[in-house]
Amino acid sequence: MVLTFMRYILAFDQGTTSSRAIIFDKDSQIISVSQKEYKQIYPRVGWVEHNPREIWETQIQTAIEALQKFGLTAKDIAAIGITNQRETTVVWNKTTGEPVYNAIVWQDRRTSAFCDEIRKDYSELIREKTGLEVDAYFSASKLNWILENVEGARQTAEAGELFFGTIDSWLIWKLTSGKAHITDVSNSSRTMLFNINTLDWDEELLEIFNIPRIMLPKVTSSSEIYGEVETVEELKGIKIAGNAGDQQAALFGQLCFEKGASKNTYGTGCFLLQNVGTKPIKSENKLLTTIAWKIGEKTEYALEGSVFIGGAVIQWLRDSLEIIANSSDVEDLANSVEDNGGVYFVPAFTGLGAPHWDQDARGLIIGLTRGTGRAHIARAAVESICYQTADLLEAMQADAGIELKELRVDGGATRNDSLLQFQADILQIPVVRSRITETTALGAAYLAGLAVGFWQSREDLRSSWQEDKRFEPRMPRRKAEELKAKWKEAVCRALNWVG
Repeated sequence: MVLTFMRYILAFDQGTTSSRAIIFDKDSQIISVSQKEYKQIYPRVGWVEHNPREIWETQIQTAIEALQKFGLTAKDIAAIGITNQRETTVVWNKTTGEPVYNAIVWQDRRTSAFCDEIRKDYSELIREKTGLEVDAYFSASKLNWILENVEGARQTAEAGELFFGTIDSWLIWKLTSGKAHITDVSNSSRTMLFNINTLDWDEELLEIFNIPRIMLPKVTSSSEIYGEVETVEELKGIKIAGNAGDQQAALFGQLCFEKGASKNTYGTGCFLLQNVGTKPIKSENKLLTTIAWKIGEKTEYALEGSVFIGGAVIQWLRDSLEIIANSSDVEDLANSVEDNGGVYFVPAFTGLGAPHWDQDARGLIIGLTRGTGRAHIARAAVESICYQTADLLEAMQADAGIELKELRVDGGATRNDSLLQFQADILQIPVVRSRITETTALGAAYLAGLAVGFWQSREDLRSSWQEDKRFEPRMPRRKAEELKAKWKEAVCRALNWVG
């Protein structure tokens, strides 16, 4: 049982552009938040890296700050739950604790050619074992690149001196002073080295990608006590008890516990997940089959569709085109025109994810006329997020055979009411925004809280979920279908551009 003075759960939400710490109470309400952005590193076109030390430092700084803001200490915290950007790859020396190279981020495309070669011979085998499409998105090719391109890395790894991990593994190893080198099933299922049927690292996959097994973390469930914090005085003694990749954590935070329940997270990318129960479903429409979570001995699976550029297209309008000063300005600008003026924006800056999986697609804006203004481009950018989500949902319904009654949504972009209304119009189903939009962190908190008895069961959690706003379709179905058809035509013109 949890001691009565332990009144809160601390969630680490380690994202692609920032580290956050959020403290929740027993009613799932946010008590305190701290956030710090960190540097995005672009050594070459298509390469994206992070400094693992900076990830660690910003994550700890936010945790301490979140406690101090509300006058709390480690004794007030029942457990820490961790959720993280997935696929991002870190390799470090287990003796010195020093990374051998920057973290290679999930967005990074440097291994695209290598993946093309792997795909020729092993595409179906890898799909059968992992539920994934062969792509530079996942960890395996990134890890191979580090071993092949960092001087001495392979020899040191084979000697058992290097550890590999996704960001969760790196943080937990650091928090426990090197005592716990672990990951959970949801994160391991995104590496392309893990067999989602046997729930173990797969020797054949390790051989294909030439990865020494000795580097890999122990795979655990998503909700159990992994250890205690030892290295940070302000957090010392807090149990680390929840761990899940960001999208699976959001699915859990949205209480999508029943088969068919679905959520879409609008962040840097967009990620649509549907709970498909205790048996994996093989996708016939280029969706991913992934592990949602494991609690106790029960493993649950999800179908996932990934949009690489979601909210990032708004950042591009701000930083590259400079047509808005702040991301929040895009709603007013887009609403200043009646419609998109025939402009469609396919933001394939890093290729296209599901259901296309085209590494060679590139961004395209089409339908420009002399009458096109920046407001039309802004509106087309916002609408592109909704169209990409519609493509995913169409593929998901074909695979799972489940007709969705509503879509639960979360993430930063859901503050944009116009985006969510257009999403409901295009999908022709209600879109429901939860009152707590930080459902990724909330899911990590729930997983940790269940492990230490802060919450007793999933039924305990259901009463805490509250709807903020429901967006019903207003657009006639025929109009929605016409718009989607034009969108698909635009996508076709963006495919295979590099090739």
